[in-house]
Amino acid sequence: MIKFLHNFYDFDCHVFRGINRHFEKKALNLFFRTITHAGGATFTICTILFIILLASSSLKYAAIASGLALAISHIPVSIMKKFYPRKRPYLALTEIKVASNPLKDHSFPSGHTTAIFSAVLPFILYAPMLAAFLLPLAISVGISRMYLGLHYPSDVAVGCILGTSVGCLSYMALASFYPNALI
Repeated sequence: MIKFLHNFYDFDCHVFRGINRHFEKKALNLFFRTITHAGGATFTICTILFIILLASSSLKYAAIASGLALAISHIPVSIMKKFYPRKRPYLALTEIKVASNPLKDHSFPSGHTTAIFSAVLPFILYAPMLAAFLLPLAISVGISRMYLGLHYPSDVAVGCILGTSVGCLSYMALASFYPNALI
């Protein structure tokens, strides 16, 4: 088991370095430094509230499910960060490129990735055609966290799984309480 974990960590570091090594490219830097904010609290909360306030009733329910998922998903993120205090890659590895004033809290799991996946999944379930726009957005946020030197791929993968799961469960829970609202 120890050997497996060591090999997994080596693979995690290898993939991380493969993404982070492109940090000096101006176009990628602009894109990832911008898109990463789509997984931040300000953007996700404001966008969901905007949709709740201005949308039609069925889209409003999808936005409520999204807001519920966003709120709920941060409970396990906070618990995992406390009980699994993994150092961020730029603190644990050498020769990592990172922006000035990087985050200082723990790395596992990625909160930005959890947030964006939990926020977009109810909208994708409500209108599957939105997946063509929302999935690349969510995946880009996840990649940005590695590109910016803040998370390992496994942090991002767990954030994706957690956010997707909570997003789906929130949508299904709301649909069971209001069966005609999300049609």
